[in-house]
Amino acid sequence: MTRKQITVAILVAIVALVFGLTVNRVLSGKGHGDPAAMIDAGIILLPQSRTLPDLTLTNQLGQPVQVDELKGKWSLLFFGYTFCPDICPTTLAQLRDLKGKLPKEAVDNLQVVLVSVDPNRDTPDQLKKYLGYFDPQFQGLTGELGNIQKLANAVSIPFIPADTSKENYTVDHSGNLVVIGPDGTQRGFIRAPLNNAKLAVQIPELVKQ
Repeated sequence: MTRKQITVAILVAIVALVFGLTVNRVLSGKGHGDPAAMIDAGIILLPQSRTLPDLTLTNQLGQPVQVDELKGKWSLLFFGYTFCPDICPTTLAQLRDLKGKLPKEAVDNLQVVLVSVDPNRDTPDQLKKYLGYFDPQFQGLTGELGNIQKLANAVSIPFIPADTSKENYTVDHSGNLVVIGPDGTQRGFIRAPLNNAKLAVQIPELVKQ
């Protein structure tokens, strides 16, 4: 073999090794229960956790929250808004229903956080009132649009900012949930639409780790 062929062969071997390790980590599920069952329930764990950006938003009580300090519990982040006509109320109702299906140990180790993609209308008071219709323990975050976009991009949940000059405008956004571990890093996603029957079985396996 020529030196060029040897170099190419080595590079191919390295790529194959990295790919193999990545696949192995995904399939192994990082110790979180049965990886195949997790995927079937719509839970997709990342091969490597992601650090959240260092920025501050405001919760539904008007208190500042460092998004890279969502620690101590597992968090499910949903990017939506209170004037959403369909996806948001449906998803929040499903999350309320899912919470009711979980054992107490899982509920105590889990929090649901709505991150507003419509900070123009979603004040802390508006978030608090809206989330109260579903579950008073659900949390809300709002703030400067630029910071919300930075967070959304960092966790790969992009949205399209609306033209706020239009009356009754809507915001295009994803229905996926972001899974944040108790260490404050992104661990993965939960695909939309939610399958509560399967998630009720797999979420306790996820959050007990």
